[in-house]
Amino acid sequence: MIAADSSSFIAYLSGDRGEDVEILDQALADQLVVLPPVVLVELLSDPKLLPSVSDLLKVLPLLETTRGYWDRAGMLRAKVLSRRRKARLADTLIAQSCLDHDVPMIARDRDFRVFANSAGLKILPP
Repeated sequence: MIAADSSSFIAYLSGDRGEDVEILDQALADQLVVLPPVVLVELLSDPKLLPSVSDLLKVLPLLETTRGYWDRAGMLRAKVLSRRRKARLADTLIAQSCLDHDVPMIARDRDFRVFANSAGLKILPP
């Protein structure tokens, strides 16, 4: 399994190039992609999203929230903020979903690096 962040998914859907897009394309072909629930919400929030893309997104498996998820997410965010680093709420929730399932994440957004440094989140491309 490989989780995908909205930053890489949007790049993929837009036809952008990059190592993250290549990894996502291969992971989709291999049926390895899972979505943190917050990523699904972010992607479906686009008012211009085509119905065919919406249908594709809705069939991808989601990472389930596990018992204690919200507490762990709060502690993760507090840890990052205590180091005077930026930790957006949505990014924290996405990172915690991946950490809970020990799933690497494809992300173009560099804001996730703080979770790699603080909590061991695995990010592709490295």
